[in-house]
Amino acid sequence: MEKSETIRVLESHVSVRKFRPEAVPDDLLMTVIRAACRAPTSSGIQAYSLIVIRDAERRRILSGLAGDQAHVAETPVLLAVCADLSRARRACEMHNMPFVSENMEIGMVAIVDAALAGMSVMLAAESAGLGCVMIGGMRNKPVEIARLLHLPAGAFVVFGMCLGWPLDRPAMRPRLPADGAIHFEQYDSSKTDAVLQAYDHLLAEQSGGTLTWTAKIARDFSRPRRADLRDCLAALGLQFE
Repeated sequence: MEKSETIRVLESHVSVRKFRPEAVPDDLLMTVIRAACRAPTSSGIQAYSLIVIRDAERRRILSGLAGDQAHVAETPVLLAVCADLSRARRACEMHNMPFVSENMEIGMVAIVDAALAGMSVMLAAESAGLGCVMIGGMRNKPVEIARLLHLPAGAFVVFGMCLGWPLDRPAMRPRLPADGAIHFEQYDSSKTDAVLQAYDHLLAEQSGGTLTWTAKIARDFSRPRRADLRDCLAALGLQFE
């Protein structure tokens, strides 16, 4: 079959961390973001908000809070992609109804909504020639970032996104072989070890490095990551119990 332009954009995705100094025009940026606002959303709740950050000083502060990632400070546009239940809470107040947000389900709905909107921004932006990289480090200091961005209770930044004109495009990194993530009718665990060994070999061939993918994952995920995140979100009015 002939591939559509959307498929070609998805297949060519790379994370861009170096940008040309030219500004992203407002009309292009808003076209991209408005298109992304058509992303799927659970029960029409639209539990996300997108904050456009151009101010250099604000980006510099956020860079530090996100782990001193230089591209956060240098990008022409930083987008804060937020899970946001504040509007749903207000809707309940307007009708004198309680907002029952103290459960894992509504928290997952907000995070999934934010992720879908953010991915839609990336796809729309890349289709227009922009480069992007998502910044999970924005969850390093969620309370401080929420204060800096004046987020309402019930909102936090799920991830950031740098947007700009690419200075260069890095080489594409291989993903897991298709058999590693795609299953038919039911999950097939019998192929997992073979897939992981093949992926280790593929990445080692490409990089010439000695640290395999499985060794890196074992190193990075054998200890807690952002262990205080639940408490931080509770302080922001999000109880995921």
